Amino acid sequence: MSPLTWAVAAVVTDRSGRLLLCRRTEGARRWGLPGGRLRHDESPADAAVRAVRAETGWAVELTDLVGLYRVTGPPAPAPPAGRCGARPDVLVHVFRAGPADVEPAGEPVAGCLPRWWPPQELPDVLTPTTRAAIADALAGRAGVLRHTTAADALMPPGDGKPVDAKPTPPGQRASEQADSKR
Repeated sequence: MSPLTWAVAAVVTDRSGRLLLCRRTEGARRWGLPGGRLRHDESPADAAVRAVRAETGWAVELTDLVGLYRVTGPPAPAPPAGRCGARPDVLVHVFRAGPADVEPAGEPVAGCLPRWWPPQELPDVLTPTTRAAIADALAGRAGVLRHTTAADALMPPGDGKPVDAKPTPPGQRASEQADSKR
């Protein structure tokens, strides 16, 4: 079993329906939801407000929880001596939110390029969790449970894989849902 990292993110929409996304300036340079890691001394809701403001400069007001999104890596063999193990699994609390003001409350952190996008013009290079969470939020879903793998993150956009497929039904593990589709 790999370690678990707790994270938060928000699907932030303004009054005109545009979505606030953040493009990472390092790594794969994909667009994602603003957010960050959960600190040990804060609730997921408090962490989401803090992380969105820190990343984008925007103060937000949360309205509800869209869902929990678990991203897991492939099973990894034992790492060689002196090396870290596999990347941890991540459990992301994704909230629905809106801006608290008409202007950003501060400057975005280095490493994040924030931008507002109309839903019909979203970039192709979204993280799988972002794509799924946006689809769920725009459909009005709440309490969603999803499971994706790190391999999904490596798939190119437009490959036909249904990243925003149905959420895992309550009481059914994501692996059982995948098995039932075969």
